[in-house]
Amino acid sequence: MAWLILVIAGLIETGWAIGLKYTDGFTRFWPSVFTIIGIVTSLVMLSMSVRTLPIGTAYAVWVGIGAAGTVVCGILLFGESASLVRLGFLSLLLISIIGLKMTAH
Repeated sequence: MAWLILVIAGLIETGWAIGLKYTDGFTRFWPSVFTIIGIVTSLVMLSMSVRTLPIGTAYAVWVGIGAAGTVVCGILLFGESASLVRLGFLSLLLISIIGLKMTAH
C-alpha cells in the first residue's frame, strides 16, 4: 500500500509542478489554490509512505516520478523539446526509479 500511495503522491507532484506554470507567480487565484492543495496533498502522501518505506528510496522515487511526469507534460502541453537525447535521459530516470523500487527492502 505504501508504494501505491507513493506513486500517487508522485503523480500529484507532477500536477502541482505543472500548476506552477498556470499560477503566473501565484498571481492567479484558482490555479494558485489548486497548486497549493496539490503541494500539501503530495507531501502528506509522501510522509505516509515513509512510515514503512526507506526515506532515501521514497524521496528519490517521489521526485523522479514528479520530474519525469513534468517533462512528459511539458512536451505534451507546452511544446517543449522532445529531442532524442532528452528522451534518452528521461528513460535513464525511469530506469533509476524502477531500480530503486526493485532494490528497496
